[in-house]
Amino acid sequence: MARILLVTGGARSGKSTYAEARTLELGTPAHYIATAQAWDDEMEARIAAHQARRGPEWVTHAEPLDLVKVLRETDTAPRLVDCLTLWLTNLMLGEKDWETAAKALVATLPDLASPVVFVTNEVGLGIVPDNRLARDFRDAAGYLNQWVAAAADEVILTVAGLPMKVK
Repeated sequence: MARILLVTGGARSGKSTYAEARTLELGTPAHYIATAQAWDDEMEARIAAHQARRGPEWVTHAEPLDLVKVLRETDTAPRLVDCLTLWLTNLMLGEKDWETAAKALVATLPDLASPVVFVTNEVGLGIVPDNRLARDFRDAAGYLNQWVAAAADEVILTVAGLPMKVK
């Protein structure tokens, strides 16, 4: 089984920077699988900031929906998937069956030869959202994170820029 690492934490917790460093420790060049979509100027700026801090040791793949396909296509070097919660957002807003997609992703992990580092947001520590879509998203993210964490060899929680080993 490939080495699977899940890095989770809240917004601006340092999870992406930590995950990038851990991925590069596994070898270069590394594949950066970006799930974000630039729906507005603010998101475009966030994507640009992530791209600006990556160097030539990264090969970037923009894939908002089909993670299984891109993980299979890039199974020649370490991969970083940033991030699962944006992927989940894309699936849910696109009215895709997120649960089937998530279970297919987890089922694929044991077949991969090269390491994968996943970034995800911990969204279940706050208040109960006031609308159904937000509650559905929070619940789906919780299940997705549990499933990937169960399949992962290691789970790291980042808080205030500090990594804490959970598994």
